[in-house]
Amino acid sequence: MFLYINYPSWIHPQIFPDVRFLGLLRWYGLMYAFAFGTAYILLKQVWKEGALNSPKIKTTEDDLFSFIFTGIIFLLVGARVFSTLIYDTSGLYRHKPWLIFWPFDSAGHFTGLQGMSYHGGFVGGIIGMLVWCKVKKRSFIKFSDAMVCAIPLGYTFGRIGNFLNGELYGRITTMPWGIVFPDAEKFSANLPWVQNFAAKIGMTLRESGLVNLPRHPSQLYEAFFEGIILWLIIWLCRKHKKFDGMLGAIYAGGYGFFRFFIEYLREPDADLGYRIAKDSSAPIYTTTSLLNISTGQILCFLMMAFAVTYAIVCWRISKHKESV
Repeated sequence: MFLYINYPSWIHPQIFPDVRFLGLLRWYGLMYAFAFGTAYILLKQVWKEGALNSPKIKTTEDDLFSFIFTGIIFLLVGARVFSTLIYDTSGLYRHKPWLIFWPFDSAGHFTGLQGMSYHGGFVGGIIGMLVWCKVKKRSFIKFSDAMVCAIPLGYTFGRIGNFLNGELYGRITTMPWGIVFPDAEKFSANLPWVQNFAAKIGMTLRESGLVNLPRHPSQLYEAFFEGIILWLIIWLCRKHKKFDGMLGAIYAGGYGFFRFFIEYLREPDADLGYRIAKDSSAPIYTTTSLLNISTGQILCFLMMAFAVTYAIVCWRISKHKESV
């Protein structure tokens, strides 16, 4: 009995891989469209409930569209810039920053903008919402509360896109839902630990050569916990919040919390490894110590710290308004 799952051979990054011209259409891009569409539908529902109106200003549907459009533009810019400057270790984009938004490789082939950072998108989205609220003279705290009612469910599609791309997979696992991703690192079948690992999951090895071991589908873990579960928590709290800013704090803290622990199952970038490590020689394809901390975990910790600070500030603002 096999205690693992082979990645479906019919899944390709391209929606129509064998059709000329249409081969440029990728699942990941389509998932982004679904994500933004879902976020807009949910934000519109929150708007209909009156959460974005004030005694002096009524928010129109045009305001709603321009708000989310501005946020998306800044989100994409932040996600791309953060990815190329923080996660790229080659130094290419520091020396040639114009390539950050150049969607072609050195041979002139269209590749799209490969590489987006969630945390960069988070920062970019906040800046975009701040700019829009400043220009339109609206409450950033109130609008950000409404926006986080929509973001997590849209985010779910982004992680499904990562799964369809066969990227950002997890560390090796003997769990029966472990998946053999075709592009994951392979290991020598002659290694004793590989042979023992394969025996546990019923995997037959060749006498020599390389073997691809099953991995945690960490993209789906993230889609479920950082997407669906976090969205449900915020959606159910939206009509019962104690102060403006509470939902934004729940989002930042909840995302940081869920992802911090999922990162123990997700393989860090090979060129970055662990930023903080109990053992600097520890392999990244398996969890050897909870004290080996990745870049993503550091950023998630900062998100949780931001959430606590943001909640305290917003609570104080609400108490000050009540006392005036």
